[in-house]
Amino acid sequence: MKTPDTKLAKIALCGNPNSGKSSLFNLLTGQKQKVANYPGVTVDLKYGKLKYSDQEVQIIDLPGTYSFYPSSNDELVVSRVLANPEDENYPNGIVYTIDITKMDKQLLLLTQIMTLKIPCLLVLNMFDLVQNQNIDINVIAQKMDLQIVKLSTKTGYGLKELKAKVGELYVQPQNFVSANSFFSPSDQLKEMANLVKIKTGFQNEYQNILVAHHYAHYPFINEMDKNEFTAQFEKNGFVSLDYQIKETLGRYDEFESILKSATQVQSNSEAQSIKLDKILTHPIIGVGLFFLLMLILFQAIFAWATIPMEFIDGVFGSLGGWVSKNFSDTWWTSLLSDGLIAGLGGVLIFIPQIAILFFFLSILEQSGYMARVVYLFDRFMQRFGMNGKSLVAMVSSTACAIPAVMSTRTIPNSKERIITIMVSPLMSCSARIPVYVILIALVVPTTKVLGIFNMQGLVFFGLYGLGILGALLSALAFKYILKSNERSFLMLELPDYKLPSITNTLHVVKDKVFTFVWEAGRIIMVISVVLWFLSSYGPSSQMAAAEQAGQEIISQQNLSSTDAENLLASKKLEASYAGHLGKLIEPVIEPLGFDWKIGIALITSFAAREVFVGTMATIYSVGSADNDFAIQKKMAAEINPATGQKTFTFAVAMSLLVFYVFAMQCMSTLAVVKKETKSWKWPIIQFTFMTLMAYFGSMLTYQLLS
Repeated sequence: MKTPDTKLAKIALCGNPNSGKSSLFNLLTGQKQKVANYPGVTVDLKYGKLKYSDQEVQIIDLPGTYSFYPSSNDELVVSRVLANPEDENYPNGIVYTIDITKMDKQLLLLTQIMTLKIPCLLVLNMFDLVQNQNIDINVIAQKMDLQIVKLSTKTGYGLKELKAKVGELYVQPQNFVSANSFFSPSDQLKEMANLVKIKTGFQNEYQNILVAHHYAHYPFINEMDKNEFTAQFEKNGFVSLDYQIKETLGRYDEFESILKSATQVQSNSEAQSIKLDKILTHPIIGVGLFFLLMLILFQAIFAWATIPMEFIDGVFGSLGGWVSKNFSDTWWTSLLSDGLIAGLGGVLIFIPQIAILFFFLSILEQSGYMARVVYLFDRFMQRFGMNGKSLVAMVSSTACAIPAVMSTRTIPNSKERIITIMVSPLMSCSARIPVYVILIALVVPTTKVLGIFNMQGLVFFGLYGLGILGALLSALAFKYILKSNERSFLMLELPDYKLPSITNTLHVVKDKVFTFVWEAGRIIMVISVVLWFLSSYGPSSQMAAAEQAGQEIISQQNLSSTDAENLLASKKLEASYAGHLGKLIEPVIEPLGFDWKIGIALITSFAAREVFVGTMATIYSVGSADNDFAIQKKMAAEINPATGQKTFTFAVAMSLLVFYVFAMQCMSTLAVVKKETKSWKWPIIQFTFMTLMAYFGSMLTYQLLS
């Protein structure tokens, strides 16, 4: 993990969600950015540099939060940083950004920062929306004792002045410290702060008050001090929540009077948002419009991603073929072409879907629509132990579970977040599509139902529905199994609708793609090499015997070079370690209707579900994994030697489909789950329960249909 440059002066960007803070960060730093986790939590902090004269200032984009009394890990990070002067991210100054059309809702955190006596510059963003309205900025600046810059991140208005002020904040921070604190603690709160000060040594009283409120969640407080604080506070009858409420209400009373004397802002966009909300948050119309939008969205994702994915697949396929043809036939050539190049291609092929998905989701988020979706579905999701924000993750999973798991960071309740992470991979992702298409085409006729619906299309739709049902029922089970004392609630602001920033959207896409390639990609590459080894090598005597048997068949049947190569590959695969594993698990998977060859596909497709197609191509001696018709033809003609009947009967194909609906056949998702939960416990639990669902669901399907 990259850490911030401790030699540079640090200026932190703070503000509420949807205030334009991230857009401002992009304007100030351009491409000079990096992303790192805050130590101990899965929360990203963005770092950039701004040049002032001959000096460079480090800009830190802290997560958006409403106050120092947080409801999620993202928000808690802000108080962790600013309550601890020794934190590596503790800033020399703060640029506080607000949406000027919502000043009355976004000044709470600012006044708390002012109480810390950290030098602060106030930025009134989206000023272009209120330029024609009567707002006396001087009154606000005078009564709050702050320096103010008017800005529009959309048009660039005020950016030059802002950069100059940030330079002043760096050079003369003492000129940006406000004398107004907006807070007078009670005697008991002062007493608690003094108890804390003995341990922390912090000179600022409000920092000690924050520790008194949040010491259990602050890693810089050791366990012995935490236990002592708990005992002392219980002895003194200190109720943290009561004081948080009193402080919040008191601050609002003070700064609202200032705003009333300075402005009578009434945004036209706010009035328009109210009108749109009557439609988009309607319990019937809103739900219908959402599903229609999602249908259009994912149709576009699949359609647009096809060409770049095929291009990436073709490039790496050609590269692997070129290596095989132009280098001697050695183990390292096979490792390079069949292991490393194939593994890297397996990582990069997902980039188009991830990029397109987050491009659209970022636009929906910036426009203000996704906040309405979260609000609309919160009550329904709560019934299954999740949160309205869980819906965003589950929708994302229909493209890829990796970004879906990453998106759960915004869920404040840890139990609801874990449940969402656990069940999101049950939503049918695009990697399952090749498996669905081949198996459905094998056993489902193309007849029409009711004269308009294609039978194969209905089965395809049913598999998606089965995944959704499995996710909801699993979530319901976790709801009662997992225990938590955290309150379940949804707190979010419904922002005004606005046009999104394409620049900001592209930055989001870049960050998500990089995170996937770097974090998940490393693990995928390692497993790909392991799978290559298992499929390429086996006991030497058995591999030699397999090759000899293959050569005898080639001579007897006078096969072409291509057919001969495919036959040898099939024989060697059977004798390989992967083949032995297939034979080993055959007794276990036999009740599902599967033989050892399907067992190999189950093992190899752990890397990624779509590997099933390539494995079937090799097993059934098909030269090209992209020749779906040939794969289907060979699979359809395959005869089970034990029964003398076709291997892929309707019962077997449906059993295999159900298995792939529920099974966790995606190592990259497990890698990301481990990264997000910072423990192997949850990916192990996830892999176990999904495998059991797949096994018993598949067994039930086969036994009922056979």
